[in-house]
Amino acid sequence: MLLPEPLEKVIAHLKRLPGIGEKSARRMAFSLLQEPVSQVEELARTLIDLKTALHPCSECGNITDVDPCRICNDPLRERKTLCITESPEDLISIEQSGVFQGVYFVLGGKVSPLDGEDLDPAAIRRLQKRIMDLGVQEVIIATNPRIEGDLTFFEIMEHLDDLDVTISRLAYGLPVGGSIEFADRTTIHAALESRVTMPRNLRRKR
Repeated sequence: MLLPEPLEKVIAHLKRLPGIGEKSARRMAFSLLQEPVSQVEELARTLIDLKTALHPCSECGNITDVDPCRICNDPLRERKTLCITESPEDLISIEQSGVFQGVYFVLGGKVSPLDGEDLDPAAIRRLQKRIMDLGVQEVIIATNPRIEGDLTFFEIMEHLDDLDVTISRLAYGLPVGGSIEFADRTTIHAALESRVTMPRNLRRKR
């Protein structure tokens, strides 16, 4: 069936979103078609704001509309413990679990040789500076429990080898091959509470 061009364009854009297939995109497009013009205009303005009003926090790399972000600005946060995540989505999942009261650092990437991805050297330098500036005592590396997460974890350990900090990693609860952003509060709580501290002799061997 040949659909009107404006409808086809909306469906094509919606299909590009994660987890949205042809049928779901078509249902969404027809649902938008039934909405009042004012509602669709509001949605369009909101989407534009998403791109223009949000930016990475200059201190932790989290997405924010103020700089520094509200977490970094919170005087009640415990600044001796820093949690490193691969993405803002992972940070938000951990934060929404309500079990971590420290501060964060978002890498904005991961080590994935098959995809030609590596950690940005500038991000590593910002991480090292943040740890030193805050006087961080423990670094929790919250990378995803899959091969890329392991490679990212060991590369971070290498870059933090000269810093006098305890390094730990999320433990059981997270399924191998899974993603932090999809884990529930109980799973994240178990992984944080049972995190494994990395002995310095292991760090030195790399």
